[in-house]
Amino acid sequence: MKRFIITLIAICTTLTSFGWGQKGHDVVAYIAECNLSPRAYKKVVAALEGHSPVYYANWLDGASHTPEYAYTKTWHYANVDEGNTFTTQPRNEKGDVVQAVTEIVEKLKSGNLSAEEENINLRMLIHLVGDMHCPMHAGRLSDRGGNNVKVKYFGKSKKLHSVWDSELIESAHRWGYTEWQREIDRVSKAEKREIIKGSPTDWFVQTHATAVEVYKHTPNGASLSYDYVTLFTPTLEEQLLRGGLRLAHLLNEIYK
Repeated sequence: MKRFIITLIAICTTLTSFGWGQKGHDVVAYIAECNLSPRAYKKVVAALEGHSPVYYANWLDGASHTPEYAYTKTWHYANVDEGNTFTTQPRNEKGDVVQAVTEIVEKLKSGNLSAEEENINLRMLIHLVGDMHCPMHAGRLSDRGGNNVKVKYFGKSKKLHSVWDSELIESAHRWGYTEWQREIDRVSKAEKREIIKGSPTDWFVQTHATAVEVYKHTPNGASLSYDYVTLFTPTLEEQLLRGGLRLAHLLNEIYK
């Protein structure tokens, strides 16, 4: 068991194709946790065997690189090339984040899962709703979601994908995930109702629109520093908040 955990940690430190880094997923999960109904919270914790959503927020990034869960590798994103929409872009035959979230929600709502199946599907959902709101997970197939877009980030060579996964969130605010929740989860009830409207497909389309804006301001070879952080910190905060509130909405619906 110890060796397995060490292996997962090593894998997670080398990932370049998955969603928010650890901090981002923790933020989304904690915002969701803070917006669960009392009933849903009890059921979620019970399904997670006493753990909170944050505990498993990053689990799938490592699990997807194990033989047992290798089939989920393509579930973390959905590519939309320039000139296409989510509707016109050919879908990945191995599945994508929109399909995965939609199907997992249906399975959890069915009530037909064993306790073990519910646990695993819930872990997946917590992570994938976070991925759905990371702009480069709605990036172009042609550049592998920004992985082939090389930039200088404060003078260091980076991939655009990794800038949005991990670098930007740390540059925006030096906060822990509880501080992120406290500072950005401040919208009114009416604003929350507006944010959670629609379906996972609608939410992904919105993320893709954000990705288009990111590409406009981040050409290959761009040099990024303070101006870039200032420009996109509000977008980053908005996407993390959307992800957390929408995850809470799904869980409240599943466990109402």
